[in-house]
Amino acid sequence: MMMGQRGILGFVVVVCFMLFHHDQYAFGQLSSTIEQAGLFSLRSSLGLRAKEWPRKVDPCTSWKGITCRIEDGSRVIGINLSGLRRTRVGRLNPQFSVDALTNFTFLDTFNASGFSLPGPIPTWFGEKLLSLRVLDLQFCSLTGSIPASLGNLGNLTILNLSGNNLNGIIPTSLGQLSSLSVFDLSRNSFTGFIPASFQSIGNLRIFDISSNSITGPIPPSLGTFPNLQVLNLSRNGFSSSIPAQLGDLSSLVDLDIGFNSLSGSLPSDLRGLRSLQKMMVGDNALSGSLPDNLFATLTQLQFVVLRNNSLSGSIPDLLWSIPELRLLDISYNDFSGVLPNLSSSANASTAVFNLSHNQFYGNLASEFRRFSFTDMTDNYFQGRVSEGADRNSSLKGNCLQKVESQKRLEDCSSFYASKNLTFDNFGLPNTEQPLPTPGGSRKSNKRLRYVLVGVFASLGFILVLIGLLVLCLCIFRRGAPDQRGRGVSPAPVGAESGSPSAVGVSSDYANLGEKFTHAELQKATGEFSDLNLIKHGHSGELFRGVLENGSPVVVKKIDVRLAKKDSHMIEMELFSRASHTRLVPFLGHCLDHEHEKLLVYKYMPNGDLSNSLYKNVKNEDGSMQSLDWITRLKIAIGAAEGLSFLHHECSLPIVHRDVQASSILLDDKFEVRLGSLSDICTQEGDNQQNVISRLLRLPQTSEQGASSSPSATCAYDVYCFGKILLELVTGKMGISASSDTNTNEWLEQTLPYISIYERELVTKIVDPSLIVDEDLLEEVWAMAVVARSCLNPKPSKRPLMRYILQALENPLKVVREDNSNSARLIKAASSRGSWNAALFGSWRDSSSDIVSTPSQGGNREGNSFKQSFTAGSQGSVQYNVYDRSSSNKKFSRDIYPEPFEFPATERTNVN
Repeated sequence: MMMGQRGILGFVVVVCFMLFHHDQYAFGQLSSTIEQAGLFSLRSSLGLRAKEWPRKVDPCTSWKGITCRIEDGSRVIGINLSGLRRTRVGRLNPQFSVDALTNFTFLDTFNASGFSLPGPIPTWFGEKLLSLRVLDLQFCSLTGSIPASLGNLGNLTILNLSGNNLNGIIPTSLGQLSSLSVFDLSRNSFTGFIPASFQSIGNLRIFDISSNSITGPIPPSLGTFPNLQVLNLSRNGFSSSIPAQLGDLSSLVDLDIGFNSLSGSLPSDLRGLRSLQKMMVGDNALSGSLPDNLFATLTQLQFVVLRNNSLSGSIPDLLWSIPELRLLDISYNDFSGVLPNLSSSANASTAVFNLSHNQFYGNLASEFRRFSFTDMTDNYFQGRVSEGADRNSSLKGNCLQKVESQKRLEDCSSFYASKNLTFDNFGLPNTEQPLPTPGGSRKSNKRLRYVLVGVFASLGFILVLIGLLVLCLCIFRRGAPDQRGRGVSPAPVGAESGSPSAVGVSSDYANLGEKFTHAELQKATGEFSDLNLIKHGHSGELFRGVLENGSPVVVKKIDVRLAKKDSHMIEMELFSRASHTRLVPFLGHCLDHEHEKLLVYKYMPNGDLSNSLYKNVKNEDGSMQSLDWITRLKIAIGAAEGLSFLHHECSLPIVHRDVQASSILLDDKFEVRLGSLSDICTQEGDNQQNVISRLLRLPQTSEQGASSSPSATCAYDVYCFGKILLELVTGKMGISASSDTNTNEWLEQTLPYISIYERELVTKIVDPSLIVDEDLLEEVWAMAVVARSCLNPKPSKRPLMRYILQALENPLKVVREDNSNSARLIKAASSRGSWNAALFGSWRDSSSDIVSTPSQGGNREGNSFKQSFTAGSQGSVQYNVYDRSSSNKKFSRDIYPEPFEFPATERTNVN
């Protein structure tokens, strides 16, 4: 592609200026005037700060990201824009304006990782930059498709285009890149098939096209890469069976083909993967049994994930005895058989086995206690287990003796009978039925009768008391006038100047952000093409798009006939009255259509926490890992700042009601922006419903909302935030988005490993992919402690969000101040004299209580919260997220009512 006329004219002006004023600029070793002018042109077109690339200095030695080679007369061979900062004007209008690159004929490396370059990759990249060996454009907000001309870059060894908005098919011409070593197109929207021409790339070490929409069978030609170390095809639409040719990849270390639609059995020919350390084949439709000889040569395996398939048969003994095995997850299959002797495992103290939801049976050997953790939930194990066996294992849903939550006698008996085996009847004689709990004698039955009599007598007394209270309340409400002599009743939703849904858009909303036309947003999103569809949100469909000025955006399309009628008004009300750096930036709207409303937000390059925690990043050795601990702590603090603003910096507390990983959006620097704001509402305060009526759930009065359900509370947000903290610590995703039985069971198994008195326990639940030293482990421990305090089953005992924020900002203070002296801890807890005491005040209660998940929901009709923002928050006033001294409001310590269930709708983030 030829450069635009503006680019050519600008470059000529810069060259002329440099020639006439050459004595004013000391470029030192950079010898080429053309390249000098090109660097200044590039600085101007990208809007870079002068502090990054200053004048009157040598670019080769003083400009960040510029690399020169002296042997060629000090010519520019490397340009690295990653981490450079733009001017304010440049940030407001980022563009893919790099035409000046055509002047660097020796350019070897162009790295713009994480630097916003919205727009398509220019075709001339493959025509002018023929010396390139490294092209790294990951997380640059790229759009469009890959130009076929990139196939001309014969010297290219690294091509990384991951984490963008690229679409279309992968060009066949890329198969001409015979020198390519790293090929990463992950986290885009590519479709079609893997080109057959790729079999000619003989030097590939990393091949990653995960998280796209690639379909068809896995091509057998992938087995022709002799040096391939990482093969990641996960989260696509691959079907058919696993090709046996993959077994020829003798150098392969990491194989991830999970989350596809693969079928058939696991081929035994994979035994050629002698260097394999990580085998991720979960979440497919594989069936059949595991080949006996498959693991005979896979002695380097450390992680094996075969979960959520339809695999059956027994587990080969060789799999159990792999010396380096640290994680084996074969849950949710149809495996059966008796467990072998597990004493031969060399890494028993660090290994984690998940055998849950299968059909294993027989007695449990004592050796399984040696492992770091074993999950044997929902199998058919019988017999006795030694005392304390459940400390590092989950044994629910089996047929074991004297263990809680086991299967019914009928289920266990029929299973063993179907296999012609004898069931031990829970250790009782065959004529006796097992009792759910110890006891059951006549004495206990007599005691039970006394208890029932007492209960019914107490209920009768309470009913009489309730009748008296209702009568008193009715008399009081009937005769309690306000200052004007009218009965006190809060204004209904939307009562100020009429209901929003009734009167349309107010003048405040009309001036909120930019007013787009429907045609503009149609063009930006490609006519709302399915290729640009991000997801179906619970309040509307989310599309990625690019405005005419090149700015990437997310457009939410709301059909008011299907969604909640005023959901878009709730968000616009919030954005019109408050602005905060931790809320997703709202850019504008289009409300012209009667039945279709469009809201426009800034695009977040790193998506949300649910799909970014395990976004692979490159190490120097080419290995892959998840987000580091520093970034995770940064995300936790950012989310706490946003929720603290809603809870404590508004005149009435604002409840988010959809706090989960998909609501925590991440920009290009992993700074948090809260999304999913269509369900927010004010917390129901004491001025609207007194404690007695909430506690006794009296019939609906004017203090209650339009629905008979009480509003959600800040305590509910705190509970959900606690689950997010656990996700960051353990790496277990999906916890914050679920309240099902499996999630509750997981919480019950995990929380006992969090103790303020013993740090080492937390190492048993920490994400195995995290690499933490002694100091960082204390921070991990502190976050886990904070998470447990948030998950207190008693809402009134959960800490306020402002205390949580201060704890996360001072994590070492959490564990160093309160874990050394239990007497001082209890004393501080009783006094509630500090934020640390607020966190630990109910620790003893939460340690003994059963973990219970509060019901989700609340009044989804949308409370009016116009009065919830202080007068100072009007317009575009920005709140200082580090100044929390302005709010002196005292909050009630009363028991929070738990929200009711939300409808079963898909929970997604705003963008």
